[in-house]
Amino acid sequence: MVVTGKKTADANHRQMLHKGIAVRDFTQTFNLADYVKVSGATLQDGLLSVELAREVPERLKPRRIEIASAGQPAESNVRQIEQAKAA
Repeated sequence: MVVTGKKTADANHRQMLHKGIAVRDFTQTFNLADYVKVSGATLQDGLLSVELAREVPERLKPRRIEIASAGQPAESNVRQIEQAKAA
């Protein structure tokens, strides 16, 4: 994610001896984690807020698999998730 800010020309340009906050263009780069997307951004009172959302694909989400003991079959409502052929 890249955040870029540009200062527009100020009509009330005043000459000051010392100005506490620098007024110049900037660029800041952020590395986001896998499956993180920017869902929105707001600028209020000079503060930028960026909303991030983590969207993990279904195939990567954790699954629950019931394990049956040798003498007892698993419940009938459990479905088979994957079936692989032996090569």
